[in-house]
Amino acid sequence: MPEYDSIRPFDDHEVATVVERVVRHPNFGKAASKLVMPEMLQGTNIGEWLTSQLLRIKTRHLRTVSDCQLFIADYFERLIDETIDELTVSGLEHLDKSRCYLFMSNHRDIVMDPSLLNVLIHNAGHETCRIAVGDNLLTNELAADLMRLNKSFVVERSVIGARATMTALTRTSRYIRHSLEEGVSIWIAQREGRAKDGWDRTDPALLKMLGLAYREDDAQPVGLLDRVTLVPVSISYELDPCALRKAHELAVMAEHSHYDKSDEEDLQSIVLGMVGWKGRVHLHFNETLTGHFDTPEELALGIDRSILAGMRIFPTHVAAAKMLGDQVPDAADVEAKPNVMSCFADQLSACPESEREFLLVQYANVLRNRKDLGIATS
Repeated sequence: MPEYDSIRPFDDHEVATVVERVVRHPNFGKAASKLVMPEMLQGTNIGEWLTSQLLRIKTRHLRTVSDCQLFIADYFERLIDETIDELTVSGLEHLDKSRCYLFMSNHRDIVMDPSLLNVLIHNAGHETCRIAVGDNLLTNELAADLMRLNKSFVVERSVIGARATMTALTRTSRYIRHSLEEGVSIWIAQREGRAKDGWDRTDPALLKMLGLAYREDDAQPVGLLDRVTLVPVSISYELDPCALRKAHELAVMAEHSHYDKSDEEDLQSIVLGMVGWKGRVHLHFNETLTGHFDTPEELALGIDRSILAGMRIFPTHVAAAKMLGDQVPDAADVEAKPNVMSCFADQLSACPESEREFLLVQYANVLRNRKDLGIATS
């Protein structure tokens, strides 16, 4: 539909042109070499050139979005094997293959969060979902093309002016409704941007935005659950490859009240989040959220309780909380692994003293969040 052309994912008839543009992009070989080349060639000029030539040949047959996703899936499965010790999932039994869902999760990694969700539901026999991505991530043409080839649609956040903002928010909300009514599931983060400090809370403004598409039905945001099937999803990482970057950004924000990103910073974070070691990762699909909520804030709290209760507590979370002086039990859901704890210690050693607390809270705040909401941690 023309109404959504500026924000929708690419259609099948656009794929061949976009793929050709992607493989010819000057930064494509540099970004993809870490996924394609042996370690000795990664980051080298010859490695980047070979990556571009190899993928130019291998992508010539891609003609549909499904072709692209299946092609990427081969590399992504290898990426999972190389960067995740153990990927586990629970709660898939709550999902019905004949239904579509609005998946809402906590958000720690730009690409890995929705990609892991799509891999897991696809392997379980469900159709992959469309992914909500902020337009701040799409200022880079290469990143924008890759994301829109992978069923991502744009959430317009950079518009200026009250009228333009309302128009953009309504368009996003209507597109989400349109997708769900087409039978296509949606993934969206519980708040704008990643929770760089690990404080996983749903923004009530997001719920208000989602309700805009239903205004003609006299629906209020609190009635959203009567119109969509909302499944909170809990994503837990034992290690965050971007923890040092996040700590630096948080420290600068605390000192100067703003942080200026470089042009390539988001793309660098995307690549690091993908290729960096994550230890163990767990996704939990909670039961469909039901009940009556009088305000968007109450609905947000209901989502928060579900997401946080479903998160897995790793030894890194407990260790960080204890380093911050929190009184916590030895509450990890799994036993500590020496190689993981060594990597965690390496992150701390590499972190400047002035930024160390900002790194620790990223891991500790899941426990603080649970305590704040009265969720027991045994």
